[in-house]
Amino acid sequence: MHIVLNHPLVAHRITLMRDKNTKPKLFRELVAEVTSFLAIEALKDLRTEEIEVETPITVTKGRKIKDKIVIVPILRAGMGMVDAMLKVLPSAKVGVLGMQRNEETAEPVPYFAKVPAANGDELALVVDPMLATGGSAVDAVGQLKKLGYRRIKFLNLISAPEGIAKIESEHPEVPVYTAAKDERLNEHFYIVPGLGDAGDRIFGTL
Repeated sequence: MHIVLNHPLVAHRITLMRDKNTKPKLFRELVAEVTSFLAIEALKDLRTEEIEVETPITVTKGRKIKDKIVIVPILRAGMGMVDAMLKVLPSAKVGVLGMQRNEETAEPVPYFAKVPAANGDELALVVDPMLATGGSAVDAVGQLKKLGYRRIKFLNLISAPEGIAKIESEHPEVPVYTAAKDERLNEHFYIVPGLGDAGDRIFGTL
């Protein structure tokens, strides 16, 4: 299952992100803003519990989140989404998965993993700006499953149909939330029209 955000505020920001003349500072801000929209959409089904709260006027019932949440960025570009996720989920834990793309095969090469221990009930939110071939996303979800995570969602900014299809094939129970679904991958496995290398644009390493 994949969900594409259909909102003019998101579309406006994605257009600015695609612009090759957008500088890293603004690009980072746009990534954070779109990430917030993604988080709100992806977390509509968070589990809550009823509590009693005293307002300045009276005592009433309210709800608080009871889910335990772990944010898992895929290094390095995924780090550009973490601050925005933590603003929405300030009590969440953060784990990281390091993967480097083999430029010849486009396959992911894992090189680092530091993720909190799981008991199977946590909600893991994997974040990575680009979903191209889907290799890194599929590998990340597989690693989390081996660590005991059973509830996993994947959040990203730009998706290629090939990447979405790969996740749906390998991990059909993992929903994909994306801000834009693009046309295709080119011969170099970059998303078309895309926005270039998200990591380079976030960190100014063009």
